[in-house]
Amino acid sequence: MLVIPRLYAIIDPAQAAGRSVDEIAAALLAAGIKLIQIRDKQASSGELYLNAQRLAPAIRKAGGTFIVNDRADVARAVDADGVHVGQNDLPVESARALIGPGKILGFSTHVLEQVREADQSSADYIAFGPIFPTLSKQNPDAIVGLSGLGEARKATLKPLVAIGGITLESAGAVIEAGADSVAVIRDLIGASDIQGRAGQFLQRLQGKRKGKS
Repeated sequence: MLVIPRLYAIIDPAQAAGRSVDEIAAALLAAGIKLIQIRDKQASSGELYLNAQRLAPAIRKAGGTFIVNDRADVARAVDADGVHVGQNDLPVESARALIGPGKILGFSTHVLEQVREADQSSADYIAFGPIFPTLSKQNPDAIVGLSGLGEARKATLKPLVAIGGITLESAGAVIEAGADSVAVIRDLIGASDIQGRAGQFLQRLQGKRKGKS
């Protein structure tokens, strides 16, 4: 089973305050973050491909893991470590067929029934949320809260990634509620000092124990 880092950094250019994806990735890697996703809902296929093509070798060279959001074709084209798909993207098994058995496949869920379905799929990890109110999506799903996260934890033995409105202050409680990892966008890459903020997250999450399944 996949062992997933406590902190899952997501690079979204829309939240990046004008900084390049390369600059952000370099700061995250310098802080010691090992799992990075690129998520760009506004980019063309060509723009996403070029950004991912640069990030994949840079992150791999630093010993990190690189995931592409939504686009299994782009992930395969740049030889990324994996892809993350949502409810409105390619079905999980179609994405798996495209990227192959040796790559990481993540899947977004928002209600318990979706978690249970994902648990029976070939997804390597399951994302669940939004845990808290979030501004990173134009039309976010209903907030699940820490109690909902606890129920999701009981529904799967797969690695569980919590997402949605998670901040430095709330990250520890999210792990304690049952998440294996917290996915963070705004409170990480929106910081004036990304490397410093990443270091704070890593320190805050060190030694936190997740809730039992």
